[in-house]
Amino acid sequence: MKTIAVFGYNRLSFEAISRLDKEFYQITVIDHDPVKVALARENGFETANIDFRSDDDLKLIGIGAHVDTLFCFFDTDSENVFLTLSARALDKELNIIAIVDSPESAEKLLAAGANKIIDPYEICGRKIHDMLKRPDINDIFDHTVFGRHDLHLAEVTIPENSYLEKTHVTQLQLSSQYNLILIGIVNKQVSEQLHFVAEEFDRRLSVGDILVILGPSREIRAFKKDVENEFCKI
Repeated sequence: MKTIAVFGYNRLSFEAISRLDKEFYQITVIDHDPVKVALARENGFETANIDFRSDDDLKLIGIGAHVDTLFCFFDTDSENVFLTLSARALDKELNIIAIVDSPESAEKLLAAGANKIIDPYEICGRKIHDMLKRPDINDIFDHTVFGRHDLHLAEVTIPENSYLEKTHVTQLQLSSQYNLILIGIVNKQVSEQLHFVAEEFDRRLSVGDILVILGPSREIRAFKKDVENEFCKI
């Protein structure tokens, strides 16, 4: 089980951690506002009352020991930078994910040791762009991914004589039939590189192609079974 420490309880952090499956993640929420800590506890999350400026307190919740991932979701960039610096000094291998309010603070967070920076405004901008340019893909993503906790990536290789052979990508209809999203395709005859569907033209599938799909495990199993059944019938 992965252990995640979340510093800063707000709308963004709630949306992020509420989508994580508690069977696979142990989540602890920390905030210097007692009201937010109480709210997190009411929403079913474990909480801890510590001072994030204290290295001893950080060690107390497992930073430098059993915590795998740190979310720096405080409302101010300065607090996230300070927390990132302190946590990185305690654990060189810790996975640190931080939000940024000001674009100018992104470089500071990276320099402090963050592995990944999340800019909510950039994400919103991209989403608006997708809504305008590719409303169909955006709707599929919203209905398929958001709100689902049981999401997995899987690979499906197209066998010889499969009904998928010579099928165009746009004909798959994975979203409507299986509630799945096709992330990309690996054409092993060319290379081992994953080609994202959004980045390439509609192409015809070939034997040996690997489909990388995202979705609930039940739907993934159903799709794999159907592929095998079609192969057996031919």
